[in-house]
Amino acid sequence: MKPRRICDGVHWMGAVDWNRRLFDSLIPLPDGTSYNAYLVQGSEKTVLIDTVDPDMVDVLKHQLEHVEKIDYLISQHSEQDHSGSIPFVLNKYKQATLLCSTKARDLLLEHLDISPDRIKTVDDGETLSLGNKTLKFIYTPWVHWPETMVTYLPEDRILFTCDFLGSHIAMSDLYAGDDPYIIEAAKRYYAEIMMPFRKIIQNNLKKIRELDFDLVAPSHGPIYDHPEKILSAYDNWVSDKVSNLVLIPYISMHGSTETMVNYLVAALAERGVTVQKFELSTTDIGKLAMALVDAATVIIGTPTVHTGPHPSVFSATHLANALRPKVKYAAIIGSYGWGTKAVEQISGLIPNLKVDVLGTVLCKGHPKEETFVELDALADLIRDKHQLN
Repeated sequence: MKPRRICDGVHWMGAVDWNRRLFDSLIPLPDGTSYNAYLVQGSEKTVLIDTVDPDMVDVLKHQLEHVEKIDYLISQHSEQDHSGSIPFVLNKYKQATLLCSTKARDLLLEHLDISPDRIKTVDDGETLSLGNKTLKFIYTPWVHWPETMVTYLPEDRILFTCDFLGSHIAMSDLYAGDDPYIIEAAKRYYAEIMMPFRKIIQNNLKKIRELDFDLVAPSHGPIYDHPEKILSAYDNWVSDKVSNLVLIPYISMHGSTETMVNYLVAALAERGVTVQKFELSTTDIGKLAMALVDAATVIIGTPTVHTGPHPSVFSATHLANALRPKVKYAAIIGSYGWGTKAVEQISGLIPNLKVDVLGTVLCKGHPKEETFVELDALADLIRDKHQLN
């Protein structure tokens, strides 16, 4: 794909990866992704903002064929999908200086084969004149590494945000427009990558809202030409507000836990509580992460394997703990054959979740009438708790 004009002197340079289906050997990419770099040409200096994943460096190489000079290469984030092609760019443009945040310098040196004398750090709020254009660097730590920053181009009212506000989605359109699916893709991206740093992101949003811009240009996904849509979505996602929503990630070996889950889903629905259940042997973990953004309650359903929770439940619980969602309540339901320590082990897996544990419902073998009575009582309690929010 050729460079694409955004405005005079500013072009999208990057690669659309239609076929990638897994990120970090963990995160599903049902819609592919893109690696966006941006060329900013002032009257005196030329800058490239970020690069592309090394697997697609040939695309960037083709786009730069007719770019005679780059004075500065800006690394907003040191992770390889953005920084991995920096060595190629620095080798092609011998006079270029690599600019990064103070914390990024050592990371770039450790991850890439770069000479230290090619790097110059910039401070939070520092500006760079390109002649008729100016770049301002704003530190936005923990979106989603400690060294991340964004770059503001006031003359053209563009904010380049790298991972911040981005979305894993491959598409031919340069701009997001009013497509609601872009916000859904951005929510998946936030849930899988940004959610653990929710409180810090609240402060970063305040910093960038002080700027005047018409475009948000991330390094994954399309450019937001209606930036308030993504900013408002983030305001909601990072807030403390939760929805009247219960998530039930579970797995069942011989049908007992499945029976309990189905009964509880129906009981909650009868009480006006929205429920989403996730059968963990087939669940897209990205969908589960998205649901965790808004949920008030998580109920973990597990059979017992050698006295502990099923390994799939163990994995999902560990993931939820790592993502640190704003969920307020939790409960555990499940079954066992001869003995269980599943409750104790699951409780030990979620130290990061500051939740009110509403109780446990366990049955030996197939659930009996007293089990369903306990599940009804749990449903009543959840309804009452949700009404308080």
